[in-house]
Amino acid sequence: MIEFNIFIEKLKTRLSEPLPGSMAHDIMASESRLKLKMPSPNERTRESAVLILFYPSKNQIFIPLILRPQYDGVHGGQMAFPGGRAEKEDENLIRTALREAQEEIGVRVSDVKVLGELTKLYIPPSNFYVQPVMGYMTHKPDFYPDPREVDKVIEISLNEIKSPTIIGRKTLIVRGVEIDTPFYDIKETTVWGATAMMISELLTLIESLD
Repeated sequence: MIEFNIFIEKLKTRLSEPLPGSMAHDIMASESRLKLKMPSPNERTRESAVLILFYPSKNQIFIPLILRPQYDGVHGGQMAFPGGRAEKEDENLIRTALREAQEEIGVRVSDVKVLGELTKLYIPPSNFYVQPVMGYMTHKPDFYPDPREVDKVIEISLNEIKSPTIIGRKTLIVRGVEIDTPFYDIKETTVWGATAMMISELLTLIESLD
């Protein structure tokens, strides 16, 4: 628990400094995103937020990811952080991230202490502008996934996600289009796109703590 507390304090301090931003995002960006002139947020863009949640378990530090159910949409069947679009009642995007995490995986808002935010990331296919919010709990949460939005919760330790052996590159067929992209192999699932780019910024921050 002492190590967890030290990690959290170091991370909190680091989040008060400039973020790696696009430098870290580009490490895990697809070839097309890097080469093409990507569109920018517009008047139809929807604000959203995700929660990156740290908690101690088995003498390690974990974060939960979710596997989206298969559906006919841009992000169907993909791994992601819990989160979703902002609603009118949300006073800010931090509240959006906490509310969505509670709805999707059953994490109680009152149990989460907010650390700060990573760099916002625009996702052209879905026209979402996503704010990653970082928080922590002092104990392992009980997860109650909403089956309409979450196929399963996947817990991964920082040791696992920091391992260079989980990084690969492949060509994916996404809605009939070939996409050459780097990815993380997490629990035998390909994690790419925006989630991989957020993980890349997260890992860049964590590496700077050592």
